[in-house]
Amino acid sequence: MRHAFVTGAAGFIGAACCARLLEAGWRVTGLDAMTDYYDVTLKEARLAPLRAHDRFDFVQDYVETPGRLRGMFAGGRFDLVIHLAAQAGVRYSLENPRAYLDSNVTGTFELLEAAREFPPGHLLLASTSSVYGANDKMPYAETDRADHQMSFYAATKKATEAMAHAYAHLHGLPTTMFRFFTVYGPWGRPDMAPFKFTRAILEGRPIDVYNHGRMRRDFTYIDDLVEGILALADAVPGAAPVAGDSLSPVAPFRVVNIGNASPVELGDFIAAIEAALGRKAERNLMEMQPGDVPATWADTALLQALTGKVPGTPVTEGVARFVAWYREYYGV
Repeated sequence: MRHAFVTGAAGFIGAACCARLLEAGWRVTGLDAMTDYYDVTLKEARLAPLRAHDRFDFVQDYVETPGRLRGMFAGGRFDLVIHLAAQAGVRYSLENPRAYLDSNVTGTFELLEAAREFPPGHLLLASTSSVYGANDKMPYAETDRADHQMSFYAATKKATEAMAHAYAHLHGLPTTMFRFFTVYGPWGRPDMAPFKFTRAILEGRPIDVYNHGRMRRDFTYIDDLVEGILALADAVPGAAPVAGDSLSPVAPFRVVNIGNASPVELGDFIAAIEAALGRKAERNLMEMQPGDVPATWADTALLQALTGKVPGTPVTEGVARFVAWYREYYGV
């Protein structure tokens, strides 16, 4: 039986990945610090169905705890490692940058050290579309330069890409970095726009719309993202590149975008929430937030070449599923 290790297992993406791995017959070990960055009861609720599986083991701890991951890797070989644990959020990185340094950089270092000593079959690490920063060439391709990050969050994630490449080169670790594009859907994070907008509209409060709504995002539905991750799990970086590959010339390492390849105007996204709720939003138009970018757009040709599939859930459908989940979960 194949054994996967997932960090950030109680998180939005991590819990969804664990569920799909269990459905596919894997044994899964998950780790999460259960921090109070947002509602811990939501994290516990995500974990509840996972804990019901006899092939799921959960450990509560920080990825940056010295030696913690090494001890877990030493306990048995992992065929697949999916590293999702991180301090997320562009805006919070303005308030508490130390949390990003500790979790994202130091935590990833601890993971890489454990993998160096006890190599997994494939190491998958989460990055973000935010690393493209000030790039204005769209859609964003993995082979584009990404040197001008606009937030400390993005800078820490770009640092983890460089760190992982060095370890892949020095120690032959097969490594794939995923750059995620604005993931949303049921069980999502309360600090993200779909959650905040839905809650405010239902409570009759205005929603804050940054840059006066003149923003576009490549919204990616959670199920599509997880399917992309699992499909790429078997696309282990090797010596033979595919067309448009980001495969390193000196390491078994590549970067892959996972996005919907179809940017949506923020106003249209809000309209989809309004339609699903049957209520109109009162919009509080605001200036652009520091560290934010006006648009994101994924080039998914490499994902297509490697897996034969790309995300495609329309925003109207994905938003309707999120709103239905929100109403059921919160009883509203």
